[in-house]
Amino acid sequence: MRDRRTFLTAGAFTIVRPELVRGAGPAKLKAGLIGAGGRGRQAVVDLLTADPNVEVVAMGDLFEDKLETNLAWLKDQSRFPKTFDRVKVDAEHRFTGFDAYKKIIASDLDIVMLCTPPGYRPLHFEAAVEAGKHVFCEKPFGTDPVGVRRFMAAAKKSEEKKLTVVSGAQRRFQREYVETVEKLQNGAIGDLRAAYAYWVGTPIIQQPKGRDPKWGDMTWQNRNWYNFVWLCGDQIVEQHLHNIDVINWVMGAHPTKVVATGGAAWRPKDVASGNIFDHISADFEYPSGLRLSSYCRQFPKGLYTNVSEMLIGAKGKSNCRDLGTKDINPYVAEHVALVKSIRGDGTYINHSMPVAESTMTCIMARESAYSGEAITWEQIMNSTLDLSPKEFGYDTKMEFPPLPVPGQYKFV
Repeated sequence: MRDRRTFLTAGAFTIVRPELVRGAGPAKLKAGLIGAGGRGRQAVVDLLTADPNVEVVAMGDLFEDKLETNLAWLKDQSRFPKTFDRVKVDAEHRFTGFDAYKKIIASDLDIVMLCTPPGYRPLHFEAAVEAGKHVFCEKPFGTDPVGVRRFMAAAKKSEEKKLTVVSGAQRRFQREYVETVEKLQNGAIGDLRAAYAYWVGTPIIQQPKGRDPKWGDMTWQNRNWYNFVWLCGDQIVEQHLHNIDVINWVMGAHPTKVVATGGAAWRPKDVASGNIFDHISADFEYPSGLRLSSYCRQFPKGLYTNVSEMLIGAKGKSNCRDLGTKDINPYVAEHVALVKSIRGDGTYINHSMPVAESTMTCIMARESAYSGEAITWEQIMNSTLDLSPKEFGYDTKMEFPPLPVPGQYKFV
């Protein structure tokens, strides 16, 4: 599925705005969205809500139906009376295809919003940084060690260029968390002794009607992306990262070792359900000796749920937000911080490296659960695991990946 803009040559677009220097940004900022799904369209709403002097001028997605449907949703005046008129995406700046990201990045804009499935994140982030763009980057930052290391290399360049990089780990912008984390780091509950993190929730079903017979293998997997490890990373990486990132943030460090276990207890064993687990529990060890007990699962609705963090100290305990005050919606707050950082009238923010480390932390646990082995930080940072396909196309043939079995699955 391609539209007339997919095959425009790269030479048809040039980067007309030079790399922005922090504090020298224009009064009106222009943004482009890569990945026009539900998460991407909501990020646009949050960005436009955060600042009245931001416009969205370009959008891209693999699929034209998703692009056009979500663009129409964003431009619905009755739904968004305060933001619809700042969605200024003309026909020549709507791109589809696996190279749509290149055309977005080459457009005349200041901010690139990366909201595709996370399997594409390292490639897209690297390209945005090379072009000198500021980035809103949805989490996680990759799905395998090779990709996350690629992201980390680009993260270092983004720091050198003083580019603003704000992640979709919105707890880092939620005042309750920000104030509590600072107090915990300053000893509010004494020496930290133990930590707990949970995302006990429900399944994410993407294609309830199944596979359209016209879809090729890669089209099907991308439309059903949450169920395939190379695209989503599994629940512990794609979703539970939020909670694990909070603990890394408080500790100011990543774990040195993990032992994890998991499986698919409820998840159907069929092609539509892909090759991810529906539960993983992990025991992390930090450099200080503190242990983090982590658990995530996706079971049917109506069962027990719990999305939380907990730290135990020598003088008490905290849920990581109980020592702070409430403020605006954190999904909007992260975009307020993004714009202020770019313009130079707020704290400079570049969360690319810490959230990349949290992403690798989660991948380390996933690989331990899949393989049944204890995995160290050194091992995951040297792993050769690369899940990215070698060829991309709507009709590209792809094997159906098996569900990992500990003892048979080999960590590399």
